[in-house]
Amino acid sequence: MQTLLLTEFNTFHLVGYIAAILIGVSLGLVGGGGSILTVPVLVYLIGINPIVSTSYSLFVVGLTSLVGAATYMKRKLINYRTAILFSIPSFISVFLTRKFLVPAIPDIIYENADFIIYKEHFIMVLFAVLMTLASYAMIRQKPLHGHALPNPKIISYRFIWALGAILGVLTGTVGAGGGFLIIPALILFAGLEMKTAIGTSLLIIAINSLIGFTGDISTHHIDWIFLGGFSSLAIGGILTGTYVSTFVPGQTLKPAFGWFVLLMGCGIIAKEMLQF
Repeated sequence: MQTLLLTEFNTFHLVGYIAAILIGVSLGLVGGGGSILTVPVLVYLIGINPIVSTSYSLFVVGLTSLVGAATYMKRKLINYRTAILFSIPSFISVFLTRKFLVPAIPDIIYENADFIIYKEHFIMVLFAVLMTLASYAMIRQKPLHGHALPNPKIISYRFIWALGAILGVLTGTVGAGGGFLIIPALILFAGLEMKTAIGTSLLIIAINSLIGFTGDISTHHIDWIFLGGFSSLAIGGILTGTYVSTFVPGQTLKPAFGWFVLLMGCGIIAKEMLQF
């Protein structure tokens, strides 16, 4: 594989690298959402194979989220007990998914005389469906804080453990961090305030994604130069987003970003369905 930063550079690549910054900005502002854009950017703008893109997404999102989590650590806005409880089942399932489940999916999911579903198209449609679900979580205006918080004495840690395991499979399959699921769970079932939920979510996403990526190192050829450059742009974005979040609440931007993700998800479904 040639280094993408140095060869065949075109307008789509330029837009893709700009999008890398926006991915980081989104993660810094709202603690999620940006990762849901990483795979489409890598596939449609950079031109990387969908399966490899899910692997690259884990690295980009993981490293970027780790840097973002560090800024929240300095502000003491991370609940480490909850992060560990959520992460243990999650990183076990994400590693096993990347190491065994994804490679076990056949290249041709279904085939008859006139209709073939390839693994690559299946992954992208699955990812687009996830995007539409994520958009709903971001568009909904109902607040997840204040009087709706559960009693901290009856926090559902069993539910968090189960959700962590499920999220690990989801993250491992499509390469998304899952912040749009983690943050509501941390608020509703762990009793965390919004800012603490965002910081804790970034730490969980970082752990899940980077551990999941380790399952791919021996499976795929990794273009480290490209990953380093793309991740650096995303890291610059998350540092910017985290700084801006001290002045602009992420909740005010979430609905607009949600509509954007919804449109992208619908567009991907339409594009991939035409190829079946």
